[in-house]
Amino acid sequence: MKYIIGNHKMNLDYITLKGYLKALKKVAKNSDNKVGVCVPYVYLDLAKKVLKGSNVLYGAQNMYYKEAGAFTGEVSPKMLIDFNCDMVILGHSERRHIFNETNNEINNKVISALNNNLTPILCVGETLEERNNKQTKKVILAQLKQGLKNIELENAKKIIFAYEPVWAIGTGVSATALDAETICKYIKEQLNKLFSTEFNFVVLYGGSMSEKNVSELLNNPSIDGGLIGGASLTIEKFKPLINYKN
Repeated sequence: MKYIIGNHKMNLDYITLKGYLKALKKVAKNSDNKVGVCVPYVYLDLAKKVLKGSNVLYGAQNMYYKEAGAFTGEVSPKMLIDFNCDMVILGHSERRHIFNETNNEINNKVISALNNNLTPILCVGETLEERNNKQTKKVILAQLKQGLKNIELENAKKIIFAYEPVWAIGTGVSATALDAETICKYIKEQLNKLFSTEFNFVVLYGGSMSEKNVSELLNNPSIDGGLIGGASLTIEKFKPLINYKN
């Protein structure tokens, strides 16, 4: 069993998404995997209605860590709970590098999500420059340490981690299976060191996963699934990933 989670980012309109979600319910019904989708905030009510009673998980792509207050334009964890969200993506590279979110902000969001019974999908990953300078592991370890500050083991076990190399997101260029496996394995090893445990943390790979490379990537023991961007935007492209079998 793998986690196959779509991240729609800022894509699709209401009518298109409604048809998509109806089709997703049917496709996911017989899947051996845990299937989910993270839609824009404005479509969470649609996801709630269409996906009701299905085995498809759904959630948001971000949230603020405060539960209420004068934070114009932000959405709180309590608001996500109103729509019965299962999960929320936090620390995605586009949030880090376009909107300048810091590890400290992301840490606050992870803690808030856990406190509100939302499953955080905590993303980590390096830029092309950092990769070229052989800083990948150093960068990821810092993101993990700071992003998990003040979080106990029992809560850490509830987090889904995603390795998202910035240079591979939306570029059509994916990490090699060996690269992805090496870093996902490293993430698991470092998490076990940080928490002095031997727990099998869930680590996904995100970064131009598609029908062409899904088997090559997911056949690796340390890769527990995918956080899928572009290939999740149509059922035709998403279906082969949903139907992946070990």
